[in-house]
Amino acid sequence: MEVSQSIVLIAAPEVLAIPVVENHNPLIDIKGNNRILIGPSPEIPDNTDYTQMREEVFHRLLNAQSLLPAGLQFCLYEAYRSLDLQKALFDERYEQLLALHPDWSHEERFNETMKLISPVINLDGTKNVPPHGTGAAIDVYLLDESGKPVDMGIHPKDWMTDIDAHISTTNSRSISEKARANRDIMSRALSSAGFVNYPTEYWHWSYGDRYWAFMTGQSHACYGCVSSLIR
Repeated sequence: MEVSQSIVLIAAPEVLAIPVVENHNPLIDIKGNNRILIGPSPEIPDNTDYTQMREEVFHRLLNAQSLLPAGLQFCLYEAYRSLDLQKALFDERYEQLLALHPDWSHEERFNETMKLISPVINLDGTKNVPPHGTGAAIDVYLLDESGKPVDMGIHPKDWMTDIDAHISTTNSRSISEKARANRDIMSRALSSAGFVNYPTEYWHWSYGDRYWAFMTGQSHACYGCVSSLIR
């Protein structure tokens, strides 16, 4: 197992070293809004928090949508994710890799798991607040004008089936030219609106978290844990 030298993992030490200076931008629920479409409850059927995000993130998502070509629109797969659900998903992915690669070391499996899901407990045992737990991160994909998902190579809901994380990687060479073109369209719009992408997940974009701060050279992140703000 090798982690690409060009990709900094989401809970790499250099990312975790960035301080958080909370700016108290409110967490809002976009359920019922008439501008960004929302997919069904992800991961678990009774998830009621996944449509919550920082207000600034929502405004930037609206800006990104205005930059899409005619006939395309965003669909939100997931925004806020509780720490309990985050840990359960990380553990499930880790156990999947343990069964497939019993010869790997704990560190190898941990880093491979991090390609598609951020830990709540870091490799060194310290606590972590993943981007989805800050209200800064959104998982999105594109729909056509009829509301049907366009070819993105893999739907975000199927991420656990991407065993080697090759298809989910934003610049994957294992997808069709059409899927590549659709990812490029989405990337241009979101990047122009100030978001940064986690390169191992084409659907994961964020603004204001530590990964965003690292990728944009900011001195600090704007958003910390928002569990106390959940409505």
